[in-house]
Amino acid sequence: MKLWALARFVARILSAVILGFFFLFSTGVQAATDEDVWSVLQKAAFAARALSYQGIFVCQTGQQSKAVQITHHFNGKDEFARNVLLDGPPREMLNQSGDLVIYNPKNEKIVIEKRRGRNMFPAVLPIDLDAVKENYHLSAIGSERIAGRQTQILLLEPKDGLRYSYKFWIDAEYGLLLKSVMLNNRDEIMESIAFNQLSLFNNVALDWFKPNIDHKKSYEMEQENVVVSDDNVAANWTIKELPAGYRKVDQKTRMVQGKSYPVTHIVFSDGMASVSLFIEPIPKGARTKVSLSTKGNTSFYANVNNGHLVTVVGEVPEATIVQIANAVVFKK
Repeated sequence: MKLWALARFVARILSAVILGFFFLFSTGVQAATDEDVWSVLQKAAFAARALSYQGIFVCQTGQQSKAVQITHHFNGKDEFARNVLLDGPPREMLNQSGDLVIYNPKNEKIVIEKRRGRNMFPAVLPIDLDAVKENYHLSAIGSERIAGRQTQILLLEPKDGLRYSYKFWIDAEYGLLLKSVMLNNRDEIMESIAFNQLSLFNNVALDWFKPNIDHKKSYEMEQENVVVSDDNVAANWTIKELPAGYRKVDQKTRMVQGKSYPVTHIVFSDGMASVSLFIEPIPKGARTKVSLSTKGNTSFYANVNNGHLVTVVGEVPEATIVQIANAVVFKK
């Protein structure tokens, strides 16, 4: 009996050791796999900015669809991109290292708008993925051919209900993002953007980096909003209790054409999604009302708070923009 008991004891020890080694091995493999998957996403973030390419992608939001021709070049220091809208009224966007110029024909004029560029497809991923890692899970879920090229499919899922999910189709050879899909919490497609034509090039000449517009029309520079120093605007409000994972990334106060009071614009981000908050005094006698709606992949919320109009817009769930609006607290 003693020998049998000793044998059972040894067997238990060996089983525990084997299970321990199996656990360490399996978690080590999983960690390496997770790290590899994030490295694929990191490569896609760099490739969209560092490669030179041209192609046509189609953006589908709700019932609206538009095709865009893109030409992108990186010379080792600066980025140059030209986007031409191929459907509907002609419109062109020239982007040099984030400085965006939009040529928008209106009637017999060409209206030129200048603004700080936002991340546009395929450069939708931030270079720094730390905030994304805090708020999302990432997994590899398969492969597929897009625009004649083999891709790896990654699924970026939120850790809570305050943001949407994303699927990314990333070129297996060069790492360029070829397709992106935004999904709500019911796995319904909110937005889909995908290349149907794509080619890489090494041409250094920038003869294509100019608008192709009707020179018979006159040019008109859109009047820019005057930026007011936030130091000169006595804010009687503060921001408290933002939704988890969202941080302020920009803030400006401007005099907007047609408004008698300055408007404060604050941008929040969780690393992937961005949300804009606008705060402005309500003129006496003006009529305002509370509204909450979603159009396509964009949620909109307007509310009256202590004599101010608080407006929040973003490609996030309605619950998120309501929380951000409610985070505005006016001082007594």
